[in-house]
Amino acid sequence: MSIFRFPLLVWLGIGILIISLGIRQSFGIFMMPITDTFQSGREFFSLAIALQNLLFGLFQPFVGIAADKYGAKRIITLGGLAYALGLYLTSMATGTGVLYISMGVLIGLGLSATSYVIVLGAVAKVVPAEHTAKAFGLTTAMGSFGMFAVIPGAQSLLANYDWQTAMQVFAMCCTLMIAFAVFMKTAAPSSASAGQTEPEQTLKEAMAEAFRHPGYWLIHAGFFVCGFQVMFIATHLPSYIADKGLPGNTAAMALAYVGIFNIFGSYFWGLMGDRFNKRYVMTTLYMMRAVVLTLFITVPLTTHTATLFGAAIGFCWLGTVPLTSGLVRQIFGARYMSTLYGLVFFTHQIGSFIGAWVGGRVFDYYGSYEPIWWTTVVLAIAAALIHLPINDKPVVRPVLQNT
Repeated sequence: MSIFRFPLLVWLGIGILIISLGIRQSFGIFMMPITDTFQSGREFFSLAIALQNLLFGLFQPFVGIAADKYGAKRIITLGGLAYALGLYLTSMATGTGVLYISMGVLIGLGLSATSYVIVLGAVAKVVPAEHTAKAFGLTTAMGSFGMFAVIPGAQSLLANYDWQTAMQVFAMCCTLMIAFAVFMKTAAPSSASAGQTEPEQTLKEAMAEAFRHPGYWLIHAGFFVCGFQVMFIATHLPSYIADKGLPGNTAAMALAYVGIFNIFGSYFWGLMGDRFNKRYVMTTLYMMRAVVLTLFITVPLTTHTATLFGAAIGFCWLGTVPLTSGLVRQIFGARYMSTLYGLVFFTHQIGSFIGAWVGGRVFDYYGSYEPIWWTTVVLAIAAALIHLPINDKPVVRPVLQNT
């Protein structure tokens, strides 16, 4: 299937992801202006972002269940409202406590209802199984365009106005997600063999089936590592680069390169997942991350090496998403994918919470990010090995003969 023949829902989902994830990935460049405003250490902002990511994941299984039951359209609409409110309240905050509610709770809820789990769950219901990884790769790739487009815009707003104004502009952008959701319509294609149907599975049965599957827990472990790495980098890379004395726009450029190369990387890894065994593709991706991270922390940091790092890590940044979601779809089917992938994503966000918070904690304690950078290398190697023993064959369920 050509990408141009994908249903309209796929393209609407891409638009939603561009806005939702573009805003989210720009929060790192707000660390220094916000901490300057409140005269606080970096752990405060890191904890707010960490809380956001933890609740992003904690809400995710419940939001996934709701999407499987009531449809993605309603969930994305409510998520867009929560996201906009969180951004607006953040811009009006006069004390640090408010940011934990606005940036932590409300934006965490908004993200859980407007990001990959809900959108890919909807896409899985309208795209045939044999093209799932390609569709997921395209959706992830184009969603990543938001990182490339939004971060320079945020940097421009910070340079010409202030961080409060930037947050208010972002809040207005959230209304576009609601507009896109209005036109989303899911209708699952029939994938059953002629004359045969699988008995309807309940949510409880689907979850019990997944929990009994050892590979499901290995998928969880691998995605935990992904969350730890990407949120540590997204949150602390701008400060790390500033600490090295490089110009202020270097961090924005590096993150923009992460976004643009993630577009190519996500689609590439999605294609590889359709053509080759997803487990081996995932192992290759994590080993590539390990190499890139090792080079970054051992080679002298300059403007050029920072942007090269952004490009290299961007190429394998969110390639885990089409592969991980594709494995869940491949093993357990599309019916309860939003729920099962939502649970996996919760584990991802536990990793994100630890990566964002501990990054700030380590810096405040040691005055250096070096220990946490080397931790990301070790975890990348571990994640590469974790995927090898996964049994990725579709689970076998009883088949009823039609008469």
